[in-house]
Amino acid sequence: MLDAQIDLFAETDVEPVRFVDIDEQTEPDLLSYDLILLAFSGGKDSWASLLALIEAGVPRDRIELMHHCVDGREDDEHFMDWPVTEDYCRKAAQAMGIPIYFSWKVKGFEGEMLRQDERTKPTRYETPDGVFEAGGKGGKRSTRRMFPQLAASLSTRYCSAYLKVDVASKAMTGQSRFHNKRILFVTGERAQESAARSQYKTFERHRTDARNGRLKRHVDHYRPVHGFSEEEVWEIIERHKVRVHPAYYLGWGRLSCMACIFGSARQWASIKYIDPKRFERIAKYEEEFGKTIHRKKSVREQVEGVEPYDTITDELVQKAMSQEFTDSIFMDNWVLPAGAYGESNGPT
Repeated sequence: MLDAQIDLFAETDVEPVRFVDIDEQTEPDLLSYDLILLAFSGGKDSWASLLALIEAGVPRDRIELMHHCVDGREDDEHFMDWPVTEDYCRKAAQAMGIPIYFSWKVKGFEGEMLRQDERTKPTRYETPDGVFEAGGKGGKRSTRRMFPQLAASLSTRYCSAYLKVDVASKAMTGQSRFHNKRILFVTGERAQESAARSQYKTFERHRTDARNGRLKRHVDHYRPVHGFSEEEVWEIIERHKVRVHPAYYLGWGRLSCMACIFGSARQWASIKYIDPKRFERIAKYEEEFGKTIHRKKSVREQVEGVEPYDTITDELVQKAMSQEFTDSIFMDNWVLPAGAYGESNGPT
């Protein structure tokens, strides 16, 4: 029954299933799980989550990282995400001695945004045995032809629902190696980020849980840094001397897509400065759709009279816009990035 609910969400704009705690337990017994899957964006909160698990004594051979490629993998040209993100995550996993598996919706963000009288595209996901595909065959036809809108609702902010939440679910429900196993799914949301996120539970049953079904797939969801302040996040990163994603050194306070729909006017001005071709592509889509990301202002209007971050340098731009991350993941002389404690525009 649960798998049917997940498939329904994959093909419609229904809100994702949210479970309540099945008992009074608020923290998991980390060593009781066969495997811990951590949704790793490459950002500071997913780094803090990983480091918190390691500091809690979780063996690295019980951890796997999952990264969802927002732009898909069918086109070398990035539309919304930072070009360096995928390789940064790959190098981070290698440095930590932990495997990482990538997953994505075919055609990514742009393909979902341009959907017109058609079903959503399938999901592809890496496994130890190769790449597999799920979904994209059932469900209703529908039309988007608009950017995701600024909202807490995942049906309105469909980029998170379709390119992250559902992609993760399909990658988990599609793998028989998780049957008859205890799995802990870990994400890095923090209460400090927003009023909505402050209401998230630190520990609950995950939406892909099937412990009572024939598959006996026990899946819990844990947010180890939910109670962390931003200061505590940077402290644990400094403690392990991690070199964070290049976006933070450019001035971004939060790692999401480069062109996150929640981006501030200054971030949009910085995107225009760093990658004017991408900025123009997004601006033209707004004009074509007749509906803007911000609802009240177009990206062109948002950047009028606004200066980009003054911490941007040619060297940092090259690092962020490259598809290969060549720096070491660890730095002997750790430096707080320019974006720390700055603008952290993101989902509410």
